[in-house]
Amino acid sequence: MTARPDALGALLPQWHRLRDAEAGEPLRALLAVIGEQLDRVREGVEQDYEDWFVETAAPWVLPYLGDLVGYRPLPGYERVLATGLGAPGADSRARLAEALAPRADVAATVASRRRKGTPALLEELSDRVADWPARAVELSRLLGHTQPVRLYGTGSPAADARRLTRGRTADLRKSAELDLAGGPFGTLGRTVDVRRADSRHRQGGWTPAGVGLFVWRLRPYSLRTSPAYCVDRARNLYTFSILGNDSPLVTKPVPEPSATHQATVDNVPAYITRRQLADRPADYYGPGRSFVIRRDGEDLPVPPSDIVVADLSEWRYRARRGQVVVDPELGRIAFGSRTAPRQGVWVDYHYAFAADMGGGEYPRERATPPEAAVYRVGPGRPYQRIMDAYRDWQRDRRAGGTGPDGVIEITHSGAYQEQLDFDLDPGDRLEVRAAEGTRPVIRLLDWYSNRPDALNVRGVQGDCDPRELPRLVLDGLLVTGRGVNVTGPLASVVIRHCTLVPGWSLEPECAPHSPEEPSIVLDRTSACLQVEHSILGTIEVIGDEVATEPAAIQLSDSILDATGHHREALSAPDCRLAHAVLHVRRTTVIGEVHVHAVESAENSLFTGRLRVARRQRGCLDHCYVAPGSRTPRRHRCLPDPAGAIRPVFASERYGTPQYGRLADACPEPIRRGAADGAELGAFHDLFQPQREDSLRARLAQYTPAGADAGIFFVT
Repeated sequence: MTARPDALGALLPQWHRLRDAEAGEPLRALLAVIGEQLDRVREGVEQDYEDWFVETAAPWVLPYLGDLVGYRPLPGYERVLATGLGAPGADSRARLAEALAPRADVAATVASRRRKGTPALLEELSDRVADWPARAVELSRLLGHTQPVRLYGTGSPAADARRLTRGRTADLRKSAELDLAGGPFGTLGRTVDVRRADSRHRQGGWTPAGVGLFVWRLRPYSLRTSPAYCVDRARNLYTFSILGNDSPLVTKPVPEPSATHQATVDNVPAYITRRQLADRPADYYGPGRSFVIRRDGEDLPVPPSDIVVADLSEWRYRARRGQVVVDPELGRIAFGSRTAPRQGVWVDYHYAFAADMGGGEYPRERATPPEAAVYRVGPGRPYQRIMDAYRDWQRDRRAGGTGPDGVIEITHSGAYQEQLDFDLDPGDRLEVRAAEGTRPVIRLLDWYSNRPDALNVRGVQGDCDPRELPRLVLDGLLVTGRGVNVTGPLASVVIRHCTLVPGWSLEPECAPHSPEEPSIVLDRTSACLQVEHSILGTIEVIGDEVATEPAAIQLSDSILDATGHHREALSAPDCRLAHAVLHVRRTTVIGEVHVHAVESAENSLFTGRLRVARRQRGCLDHCYVAPGSRTPRRHRCLPDPAGAIRPVFASERYGTPQYGRLADACPEPIRRGAADGAELGAFHDLFQPQREDSLRARLAQYTPAGADAGIFFVT
């Protein structure tokens, strides 16, 4: 109906309205229908005016506006969007039109063509099309060649100055320039280099007429007020990472001042080198910058005058009295005798990773039930320990003071060293989560000598309605030291945006401390395990194969890491078949899987053998399965019958920036093996192949005339 049903009726004389009311208001109903049509005509006329402008035009108009200004749709979007649009309809067509002609891209077409060939535009295209920070380099300006002396003085002074600055030789007194040599910010001259733009030998390279676009695919993630890890208390040695592993620091990018500005090392998430930090400490250290060090609970950071940059490899460098030595390339700290901390060290820093996965301070979607009781844990909060908040919720729940929903929210990115035992009654729904912008760490230590020290989740024994079985949610946490043990009757255990450190903890070089220990043990429980956007180690299932139904395990957008391709990522003890049914979506599994059945697996990657008992049940759709696997029916899965195609990872060790990512040298059928052309595994939703293709298409349109453009992946 119209928003103004009586608008026309109000224009009639009062005598007609009275007569109409006596007759049951048939005239009022007729005028309401006519008014609705008038409103639609009015809205159509107003929208016709709005469709003249790209900022307010309807989505279906965008391709037509783009055609007027010569806009070319990006390749491959038809197939990507069609797979997720569902049934055809007006909404589907509108979303498809918006995707084929993005509003911002169409609006910038004319301005971009005016700036064609400029390095700043190429960097802007990378950010706008692929969402990758970039640095464009005119390689011809770095080409070393013999300077023609006879040309000096024949042209303008500006031309002579350009000749003098082209292809300069190295000045050994300027360590900062030497540190940047060969990279995107290097200014030293070089001879012709026949390297190509990437490992797949595509267009571009270090040629005299080439333009190199250096892009950063890893994102910077922040950690604030995080405790540093003490490696050696006697010598005052620490690491930025709470796990004690080496973690290189990255720059917190600074926004560029204008659209014509060319990116510098401060505008991209680049790794901080020792020389750069030593030459420009004020640009990296301090509140609001790349990293900060605080000691003994002080609000003020360590003074910049006390910071000394040094190589702390193997901890050979000894800090002198009053010094705070920092190694940004390894993420290590060493204190001198006068500045030695007595009450702990806290750090703010940025690390690099590929996506929002595992425990982190990045924004997460979360909803709190309106009737849930929230118990906050952290400094300045009513509770300082997680178990204290849990006991109060349990007491209030049994006393009838609160409903079945309870939320324990940790408001601080600190380390909580306590034994966690959650005993849940029928009807309980408990959520233990990190507050927005925090990443708390739960360190499960060796508390008891006569029983396991895992994070125990137990359902209270007793017959009850299956709809009243308790539920537990872990959200945004990093668990180290031990794993999670689930027993008893439970409806579900949900682990989302969490990290259960594979191998329990890490060595300095990111090697797992206990590679064969499980991260989750399902011990004779009815719980459905749901893992979303998380990183975890081995899952071990202990169940009664005769008296109980198989447990349900659902993995999506996660990494299941057994720390080795030939170790068991999911199985029962002694490498037997786990009494469970597996559902996998967009997941990377490093290790072998021995399971009762696989109900569904799509766009996933299994590096070890997959052994299934019930082969007639379920299906694998667009997956990679290691040769020698025993699986249900497969639909467009890899590898080929010869087994020549194998995945290649940039890193398989948790704690490194490139962890879990497919290498650029990985075979194309795996990099583009998903149903929509994206890569297989946990980073499917980054759509990196599509972003790369889109960027190459735009570079071909806006590259300077007569020049070749190539993409160089820095990270």
